[in-house]
Amino acid sequence: MARKGTQRVDELRALSDADLAKEMEESYRQLFTGRLQLTTRQMANTSLQRKTRQRIARIKTIQRERELAALYAAASEEKS
Repeated sequence: MARKGTQRVDELRALSDADLAKEMEESYRQLFTGRLQLTTRQMANTSLQRKTRQRIARIKTIQRERELAALYAAASEEKS
């Protein structure tokens, strides 16, 4: 049985580059909104801030992996 965290990463990996960019934008908006709610004491669940930051980090990691894979593929084509 897969862990819950692994399942979310797999879902993110299945997204296209454009969809990942949209998810990143949405996560940054959630982070900003959460910051405002935390400041004005409207947020009851303070762990959402941490989860949102982790989600942003996951998305950035996947984007970087794809960037490096593309660079590696281009470099290996040049050598051939």
